[in-house]
Amino acid sequence: MTTGTYDSTAVDSGRSGAHRRPDGRIARFVARALGDSRTVLNVGAGTGSYENIDGIVTAVEPSAAMRARRPDGHVTAVNAVAEELPFADGTFDAAMTLFSVHQWSDVTAGLREMRRVTTGPVVVLTCDPALVRGFWLHAYAPAVLDSEARRYPSVDRIAAALGGTVTVEALPIPLDCTDDFNEAYYGRPEMLLDPAARQACSAWSFVDDAAREHFDRTLRRDLASGAWDARHGHLRARPTYQGSLVVIAATPEG
Repeated sequence: MTTGTYDSTAVDSGRSGAHRRPDGRIARFVARALGDSRTVLNVGAGTGSYENIDGIVTAVEPSAAMRARRPDGHVTAVNAVAEELPFADGTFDAAMTLFSVHQWSDVTAGLREMRRVTTGPVVVLTCDPALVRGFWLHAYAPAVLDSEARRYPSVDRIAAALGGTVTVEALPIPLDCTDDFNEAYYGRPEMLLDPAARQACSAWSFVDDAAREHFDRTLRRDLASGAWDARHGHLRARPTYQGSLVVIAATPEG
């Protein structure tokens, strides 16, 4: 097992690219869901985002490119997939998977594996697909959010796979959120005109150039004319946004 210790007050900067830096406020929701667990498994760990919990972390990441990009000071990630975790039953106090579950080949199998190797809470940071299309972006890039809604497993499916006592908490997204997934730009629409910002959100890779060009053209037009602000301008001053981001936590019964 490869382990390392992390400070609960630190904010890890090892996200994938400058536009995907973990947000400390979201990190606190995750840490609260993990409770006082001392050994924590991070599945689909990527470059180590949100491994700033107060405990001993074991990271699992199947992508060699992501493992290579983990910054100095992070644990070396184990090369494995969620569906076949190389650990004995009940190895960890808690487990987490953050912005990852929608990329797995078999969500149910992966979550059951997390449950098998964990004695306490299993925490999933994800998006509720039932809420994804409620974001204003859908009017400009419907194919992007349709793709996200199809990829994310439902909250009910996640809960059923984990079993036990399940809580679902909607996370308020701050206006100056540093982890720039699509909804993080709810009050900063101009930022999504930057191709690099869009590239940081994987759903944009599932649409063609025509869809991206249509988005760019229509959003620029509505920003210039004031049409976007007439419909959504109140979001520019809203300190948080309640979108599709949720934390699902499951603890075993008994």
